[in-house]
Amino acid sequence: MRKRLLYLLALSSLSSVLAAEDEAVLNAGDTAWIIVATTLVMLMTPAGLALFYGGMSRSKNLLNTIAMSVGGYIVAGLVWVVVGYSLAFGTDIGSLIGFDGFFLSNIAISDVSGTIPSILFATFQMTFAGITLALISGAPIERLKFSTWLIFGAIWIIAVYAPIAHWVWGGGFLQGDGVLDFAGGTVVHINAGVAGLVIVLLLGKRADFGKAIFPSSVSFTVLGAILLWFGWFGFNGGSELAADGIAANAVLVTNIAASAAALAWMIVEYIKYKKFTLIGIASGIVAGLVGITPAAGFVDTIGALVIGLGAGILSFYAVNSLKKILKYDDSLDVFGVHAISGIWGAIATGIFANPEINESGVGLLYGNPGQVVTQIEGVVVTIVYTAIATAIVFKAASLITGGARVSAEVESQGLDETEHGERAFNLR
Repeated sequence: MRKRLLYLLALSSLSSVLAAEDEAVLNAGDTAWIIVATTLVMLMTPAGLALFYGGMSRSKNLLNTIAMSVGGYIVAGLVWVVVGYSLAFGTDIGSLIGFDGFFLSNIAISDVSGTIPSILFATFQMTFAGITLALISGAPIERLKFSTWLIFGAIWIIAVYAPIAHWVWGGGFLQGDGVLDFAGGTVVHINAGVAGLVIVLLLGKRADFGKAIFPSSVSFTVLGAILLWFGWFGFNGGSELAADGIAANAVLVTNIAASAAALAWMIVEYIKYKKFTLIGIASGIVAGLVGITPAAGFVDTIGALVIGLGAGILSFYAVNSLKKILKYDDSLDVFGVHAISGIWGAIATGIFANPEINESGVGLLYGNPGQVVTQIEGVVVTIVYTAIATAIVFKAASLITGGARVSAEVESQGLDETEHGERAFNLR
């Protein structure tokens, strides 16, 4: 009897220890931080990006521009829950795609990913899908049917975003090869920038392309940039998926890079045009945020400073020189800011990744020149796949809606009234 009692006591103690260990897997602090980070990233799209893009469009297209961001976020969120998450983060199939069913059916409320609930991880990643799609919208505005945009977005999340997210973050071949992308240099920004360029090349230029086009509200654009900057702390800091030193470092270097890029843009703009424009300052902020995104969890303050300066200068010349040379009509410079700064940031991560910040990333300056080659692989694969797949998806969406471009009359009148039956400002 005594032995049996001792056995039961020992078994009870062991069960208590195991239960304590199970409970310790879910960290309340980490969970709280990622909930906050998720809300910050959500704020970036239907508020920050909508204002940033809307202010740069003409007043007759301001509401349509905002609707493209808001509509993109809505579509992406629904598609993500239905199947997008499963494709991106489900059980790996040949290092190319994942799949675990539909409607998050494989996730129980008690499941844990790392130290946070799996359902929270899926929600956090949903906001990334939403902003990636919304970013694309800045390229073809003022001439794209809203219906085509919504259908394109739904297919694009499945056919383009989810596979690339799987390759880089979900156990795919680029992750296996060692590509470093802390928060979305390849998955989000190169992906969106290249997709935007492909769409405008297929869609054609605006009727008045080349003429002076004045933004409806510089104030909206600057406010949008500040909201993006604010939300980006969750975008980059939350990508650590824990409330720790790496997350704190990501927040710090995010601020450094944004400030450095804005300053660099201001300087080169003044040298070239003798003006410090607020549109330029806002664009520089965003370029720096894009540039630091893949590197935020791997680089120190000096690395962030260099990445920010480089992003500001490269994106300035892409917007003000490359665009004019190649004569493509990227309305709000999605390619010039997001693709160019994203490419620079991805490659720079391979140069400046400091193992003292994050032991999983060792760059060229710390004895691993091969990381630069690996980063270039990630950039090239993303560009090639995104370009080809986006062209196919856009053609399909165009066929479904009987053509992607609005008529010349609608384009001249503006899409606010013709597509939405509303005006941004009723001043009469």
